[in-house]
Amino acid sequence: MDLNSIRDAFDRVTKKQKLSSSESQEVIEQIHQEIEQALSRLQSVHGDSHKADHKLIIAELKTKLKEMAPLSKLEDTQKELNIALSKYPKLLEKSFNPDISKAYRYVDFDFHTVNQIIASHFYREGLFDLGDCFLNEAQEAEAAEKKSPFVEMYHILEAMKSVNLEPALNWATTNHEKLGQNGLDIELKLHRLQFVEILQKRGREEALKYARTFLTPFATKHMAEIQKLMACLLWAGRLDSSPYSDLLSPTHWDELAEELTLQFCNLWGQSYKSPLSMTIAAGVQGLPTFLKLMNVMIWKKQEWQSIKQLPVPVDLDREFQFHSLFVCPVSRDQASEENPPMLLSCGHVLCKQSITKLSKNNSTRPFKCPYCPSEVEAAQCRQLHL
Repeated sequence: MDLNSIRDAFDRVTKKQKLSSSESQEVIEQIHQEIEQALSRLQSVHGDSHKADHKLIIAELKTKLKEMAPLSKLEDTQKELNIALSKYPKLLEKSFNPDISKAYRYVDFDFHTVNQIIASHFYREGLFDLGDCFLNEAQEAEAAEKKSPFVEMYHILEAMKSVNLEPALNWATTNHEKLGQNGLDIELKLHRLQFVEILQKRGREEALKYARTFLTPFATKHMAEIQKLMACLLWAGRLDSSPYSDLLSPTHWDELAEELTLQFCNLWGQSYKSPLSMTIAAGVQGLPTFLKLMNVMIWKKQEWQSIKQLPVPVDLDREFQFHSLFVCPVSRDQASEENPPMLLSCGHVLCKQSITKLSKNNSTRPFKCPYCPSEVEAAQCRQLHL
């Protein structure tokens, strides 16, 4: 799919539309000026000869309008725009296949799991009423118990948007041990933001009191950070012009909200991103490959619904790669414990079953590497661990 050609075509249509609008407006302005001038002349004519003068003025106006040929100009600009507009949809139809149903393949879903994933997505987005309604319609009442953690997370994030860290601090205090076991300093980051807010709004004394109560426990492991915050006390009332003005950046709030969401989901045993949104995003990225494969299989009269493994790789971005995997370039089989990847002496990698076939199940019989002129032996191959 060439997005550059689509973008260029869109720019041409936009340019034509602006040009057509500009030229049409110019023609209308010219007509308006001529009519205004004619009206002004008609109003200035007095006396017995005014009828003859009126006819002359109107005749001159007709002549000028005929010479201007406004209708012809408007038609020409509109015609050019219509040509550009008619070509653009054709390009879109050529570049984007509107019938994505060809890539559909029936899968025997576990509808209970799918319903939970959909409801969980609604709860993640704060659409609690919609999630409840969906579960009620799907008759999945037991899945509603997953709602309460998302309600708590949503309450915390909404409070942070209002510069209220109290719910987030309460959550961090409650989960202090678990967060500490993971070596996380999110609790310190929350206290740091709260300290800066108190220093800005309530002054040096209140900020110092807060630091003695809540920041002291972090001094042994984060002394440099605590010292930096203590130095901020010297700039009370003018922190924005101090060497520590970066602490006032709104990005700290956004980054901390994102980190809190990540750690909240981790502690609860959930993925950071919605499984539903990730599935849809991965499907959209792999859809062009599926459509091309389907067209080829129809031409070869193969059954799309019956294949158990895709004959071509589907390249996805790294965000969709959750664990290491290896697909044998010869057999196209994905590596497994029974069929692990093996490193040949020439440096290329094949799966064990492919090596067995190439060597005819003889560990000392040399065979040619499929990707270079080297001859190797199965006994010399070493197993790789993903």
